[in-house]
Amino acid sequence: MEHPATSVDVEPPVTVQGAGELETLARILPRLPRGSRTDLGPGDDAAVVSAPDGRFVVTTDLMVHGPDFRLAWSSPYDLGWKAAASNLADVAAMGAVPTALVVALAVPGETPVADLEALADGLRDACAVMAPGCGVVGGDLSVSATLTIAVTAFGDLEGRRPVTRDGASAGDVVAVSGPLGRAARGLALLFRLGVDHDGAPDAVAAAGLRGRDPDVGWQLAPTPPVADGPLAARAGATAMLDLSDGLALDAGRVARASGVVIDLDSGALGADPTAALSGGEDHSLFATFPPDSLLPGGFRAIGTVRAADPGSPPVTVDGVDPGATGGWDPYRRWSGDRG
Repeated sequence: MEHPATSVDVEPPVTVQGAGELETLARILPRLPRGSRTDLGPGDDAAVVSAPDGRFVVTTDLMVHGPDFRLAWSSPYDLGWKAAASNLADVAAMGAVPTALVVALAVPGETPVADLEALADGLRDACAVMAPGCGVVGGDLSVSATLTIAVTAFGDLEGRRPVTRDGASAGDVVAVSGPLGRAARGLALLFRLGVDHDGAPDAVAAAGLRGRDPDVGWQLAPTPPVADGPLAARAGATAMLDLSDGLALDAGRVARASGVVIDLDSGALGADPTAALSGGEDHSLFATFPPDSLLPGGFRAIGTVRAADPGSPPVTVDGVDPGATGGWDPYRRWSGDRG
């Protein structure tokens, strides 16, 4: 005997617009880490974070749907993780220990509150893995037609000098901790294979691709070696930054600030030197150290600092100007957008 099909009522997700600001925040805030340096966290007009050194470093980064990520490729959890990672790496690149994040979100009203909970989980887990003791101490929530994530990060120098970009000297060792070109390779795969027949980002295709290739995972949710930043400072690093825009472009920033030439060894750039030079978003740490230094943590030598002559290019590879190598500039797009 056949029975008529019965429909199952599925409750629609609770959206930010439906829940309102207070309920949305009440669901997000308990998921965020407090942090060991937090004297007063979310809930007041401002947070209070201890700074035993008497100084702190501060940085901010913006992620906008479209140029910086695609919702078809990145889960809300990925976005929280990546937003934390990019800022934690900047703090580490100054030689500081990350202590606190402030997170501002502008989201469409139809965004499910569960998506923001997952984003908060990504922030929490990224801090736990890369910067234990770092907390999310506050932020803001607003409405926008375009999902936008703004994170401001703070760090403690612990009595050390900040490691800036202008301290490299001729003879210094050039070193990097973390991968080179991995995120760029992952992004290229997403643009090539993580799309539908019309070339639009496709969630199903991207998920399958991520399961097969770890470079895709690094593009969507990188894990930079944050702890190696303070280690480099303790080891006497003369200059440092995080590789967010590509090795050649970022190394050039150190070279110009320091008035030197960064000469890279092609044999140390991995199997794909072009991707290593031009690809952004690895968030690895690039540093220079005095000659004969014992490189700390995961740092490995990839070149040498040389004196600059008039007209010298800021970056060379095996002593030769590599020419235009690309890299990420939001106002001068490279071969593709960020993920």
